[in-house]
Amino acid sequence: MLAAETYASGAESLATRPTPRPAARGQLARLPEGTVTAADVIDRIKTHVNSPWTGATVDNVVAGLPTVRVRGIATTMMATLDVLQRAAAAGRNMVITHEPTFYSHQDATADLQSDPTYQLKADFIRRNDMAVFHFHDHWHRRGSEPDGIAVGMARELAWEKYLKPASPREFVLPETSLADLAREMESRLHIRTMRVLGDPSLRVRHVLASWGNVSLVPGIPYISRDDVDVLVVGESREWELVEYVQDQISSGRKKGLIVLGHVVSEQAGMKYCAEWLRSFIGEVPIEFIAAEEPFWRPDQPARVGNLRRAE
Repeated sequence: MLAAETYASGAESLATRPTPRPAARGQLARLPEGTVTAADVIDRIKTHVNSPWTGATVDNVVAGLPTVRVRGIATTMMATLDVLQRAAAAGRNMVITHEPTFYSHQDATADLQSDPTYQLKADFIRRNDMAVFHFHDHWHRRGSEPDGIAVGMARELAWEKYLKPASPREFVLPETSLADLAREMESRLHIRTMRVLGDPSLRVRHVLASWGNVSLVPGIPYISRDDVDVLVVGESREWELVEYVQDQISSGRKKGLIVLGHVVSEQAGMKYCAEWLRSFIGEVPIEFIAAEEPFWRPDQPARVGNLRRAE
């Protein structure tokens, strides 16, 4: 068996493994060098995520085995083949990814078994003795601590000082135009293909960010609020939220929508994840490997991804 099916063979699911008893912060039992497994890392994560570990979750080992001896850890927004190749080359054989590895939220692979791209990717992971851990639900859901993605994105934008109290995704910025706000975000997040909806000269202050994918609900309740000038999202269907905002603007409401792209809209949250992991995992090196923004513009073509054959 390959990838997501591998761990289920003859072993319990990580989702149903008992959550380890919480340890006091700073009292971490270091394991001997070369003995840390992917399962050990996940147990540490369960202890420190500050939220009960739920059984119904996508947060599992989706490729490789939890018994893999970890030589190094890479965090990433998306475990593309390019990211996996860079991680393997750097000696980071455990990859902690926020988004799926095998093209669906549940990393379902039953219909991909004969697909050559899936086979190549799964075989690369196996041959390089890697384990890929999907870390999505509990990184967003951190109990009394803010959503890890939201923390990283606010830091990357240098917007921490503009956060509204008790809301990690709402900001009150110095007044600016919608165009200037978009340019600032484009520059700080190094975005190639941002899309913006609204009057470029619209004066804005109140920004609500919903990182990642945003559907009609909660998108409409967010942008309909009188105290929200601009909604920032990663992606959304054009016939749903985008059309709704177009109709808002046509009806006379002064609103803006900024669509960053899914990868760049959560990327910095996994950069922060690497820093967070270092606070309780000291036996192996940990680094963030950025997933490339997948798109480019015709007037600014870009070489995207690793064009070398997987080895």
